Amino acid sequence: MSSDEIDRGQAGGRYSGGAPGTAASGGPAVTGTPAVTGTPAAPAKPAAPAKPAAPGNPGANLPALRGHNAALVLGLLRAAGERGLSRLELAADTGLTPQAVSKITARLRAEGLAVEAGRRASTGGKPATVLRLVPGARYAVGLHLDRDELIAVLADLTGAAVAVRRAPLAFEAGAGPVLDTAAREVTALRAEAGGPPVLGAGVACPGPLDHTAGVLHRVTGAPQWDGFPLRDALAERLGLPVVLDKDTNAAALGLAQGMPAGAGSFGYLHLGTGLGAGLVLGGSLYRGPRTGAGEFGHQTVQWDGPRCGCGRRGCIEALCLAAVARGDLPGAAAVLGAGAANLVELLDIDRVLLGGRTVLENPDGFRTGVAEALGGQARARGRAPVPVALARGGAQVVADGAAELVLAPLFGALGASLGAAGTPSAGA
Repeated sequence: MSSDEIDRGQAGGRYSGGAPGTAASGGPAVTGTPAVTGTPAAPAKPAAPAKPAAPGNPGANLPALRGHNAALVLGLLRAAGERGLSRLELAADTGLTPQAVSKITARLRAEGLAVEAGRRASTGGKPATVLRLVPGARYAVGLHLDRDELIAVLADLTGAAVAVRRAPLAFEAGAGPVLDTAAREVTALRAEAGGPPVLGAGVACPGPLDHTAGVLHRVTGAPQWDGFPLRDALAERLGLPVVLDKDTNAAALGLAQGMPAGAGSFGYLHLGTGLGAGLVLGGSLYRGPRTGAGEFGHQTVQWDGPRCGCGRRGCIEALCLAAVARGDLPGAAAVLGAGAANLVELLDIDRVLLGGRTVLENPDGFRTGVAEALGGQARARGRAPVPVALARGGAQVVADGAAELVLAPLFGALGASLGAAGTPSAGA
């Protein structure tokens, strides 16, 4: 029996794969797990322009691992960090046989993804050899395309950013200038880091958009993007596999990686040049069946309110931004709090996380305003208030999460980043 056959046939049920909160619900099933090779692949022959991925197909050659069980092992090594895990611990946590784990870890070591790192103190038997993930074995690019700024990060396999670039961006100027800026900044980012092996690029931008097809819809304030295949266009320009998602979804996915198992559901509210939400429900990033969930800013809360960029009146985004524009940050925080209370009332989430540049300009004020709204709601319901906190990551939270769109599926979080396009290999 081959090692791949062992990997496929010995799976147990004790570990569901990856960090909590990474699997995407509402999307098509994963149909394959292409190989991550230990060395760059030979240059491919010229090919016809990439076509959009068909429904149910994760796209063209997003690097992953040769088997689901290998991804489970890597996910456990990632979560263990510097402590590492022995082969027996990996077998116990995955339900795989020790022989299958030995074959998987041998392959991971040969590909440079894992390394032996000393021995665990004996508890009566032979000291166990500890294995650790090699963070610098591969990297991912994370791109946050905001309406007026680009933030690019290069993240290692732990998700830690090892290089960052920022540049002005005019998103409303359309595809040409945005693609030019993105290509220039990613090229510079990789060059500054010495040209390490990059798995792909995760790209996060304002919605609404079709995450699976990689196509933008009528972005608020920039309707000319409607129908543009941004994922495929960037894959061609960058020479990398690309995954596209909304800024709030990317941030929520990244935030979920650092949470312990059983941390529960949360809503990430992002107030910057716009207002949106990323939702992690029941341990999974929720995009909805048409990948349109999280348009938090376009709930109507005042029928005769100010005109919103979406064309309607009284959207919570319009009310928030109007309060910010007139310098009324407590008023903006109160509006955001009312929206957060609606979200808690509707979905019964366990916590609310806040981020975005406008929040970061007055973090205590926004946290306090939202907490007061949720506290009033809780008193009316006779229950404990849902906690509110600032999201970690600061101004990079979306870019860090965009890199996680590429990384998460490598660690057993299958389905986390469906909808990829591109042709390079793991060593690109």
